[in-house]
Amino acid sequence: MDVWQQLRGLIEQLWTSQPDMLGLRDLLLAFVIFIIFAIFRGLLSRFVLSRLERLTKRSKTEIDDWLVKALDRPFEFIVLSLGVFFAVQVLPFSGLVKVIADNAVQSLFVFGVFWILHALTDPLSHMLRRLEDILTSEIINWLGSVVRWSIIALGAATILQIWGIQVAPIIAGFGLFGVAVALGAQDLFKNLLAGLSILLEQRFRVGDWVEVTGVVEGVVEQIGFRSTRIRRFDRAPVTVPNNVFADHAVINYAGMTHRRIFWRIGLVYHTSSEQLVTIQKNIMDWLAQNPAFVDPPELPCHVYIEGFSDCSIDILIYVFTSSSEWQDWLGHRQDLALAVKKIVQEAGSDFAFPSRTVYVENSGSSGLANAGDAENIILD
Repeated sequence: MDVWQQLRGLIEQLWTSQPDMLGLRDLLLAFVIFIIFAIFRGLLSRFVLSRLERLTKRSKTEIDDWLVKALDRPFEFIVLSLGVFFAVQVLPFSGLVKVIADNAVQSLFVFGVFWILHALTDPLSHMLRRLEDILTSEIINWLGSVVRWSIIALGAATILQIWGIQVAPIIAGFGLFGVAVALGAQDLFKNLLAGLSILLEQRFRVGDWVEVTGVVEGVVEQIGFRSTRIRRFDRAPVTVPNNVFADHAVINYAGMTHRRIFWRIGLVYHTSSEQLVTIQKNIMDWLAQNPAFVDPPELPCHVYIEGFSDCSIDILIYVFTSSSEWQDWLGHRQDLALAVKKIVQEAGSDFAFPSRTVYVENSGSSGLANAGDAENIILD
């Protein structure tokens, strides 16, 4: 009610009680001053700023281009604010009208200053892009958002202070409200902290193939502050709360430098010692001549006769491919399988399969048969 009474009194003061307060000459002079600054703003934009843009395009760096482009509109607003300031100075305001006019002019200048600071965040973000080896793109976006909203909050608080509105009680009220919310949203803050730790520690990035043990496996599509979206290989999206990554092991397959092939090849038992040595040597030679596989000492490459199992003589093959791409790894593994099969067949051996030998004794009328009467029956 007091606000409406003040506005009503202001209107009566302007148009009723002091009719000569704003004379036509003063209004015309204020209007001319504002028009002069508006023309100066146009000249500044057309000649000075456009000239700066042409000069920055000739430079090798892009930082000056971003700065000129970001500060173009804020500087024009500052020039118009100066025009409003000088126009108000020539008007014979007094009392409440002068206070309101001064506060409005100060608010315009504060808005212009914080607009400049807000515009500088874009060039700052572009500069931070060069540090993506140290900071992830998600961290850079997050820092940019924090800085922007901080500037907006400070600018709003400064303008409120100009108009006599105390900000401290409002902040204290939000603090009490935040405590109440925090008590009922502990999981939310756990996810926020976990999301921040993911971004800072760079556990994985967008596009990485990850496996959360017992939870999900797929490609990371989006890393948020509360949750992370992972698309499984059946193309179904899965939203995982960030605190899950703190409680489970996360395997990042995108961090592999090489992919491993670990096989046990079973050969039939009638393979001779000479054939085993020949097969082992030929496989090693084939791997050494194939650039798709890594040679020692960079990474281990093992082909050994490992031992005797129930149905076969086992050969261990333990190698790494030079490419970590899954599709390339499948092709290299196929080439190795075909080469091993060819080497085994050329050596005169064969691959074993689960089998069992059953000895059946023939018994005659006189009793048990001789040992030579036993028959071998092989059951596959």
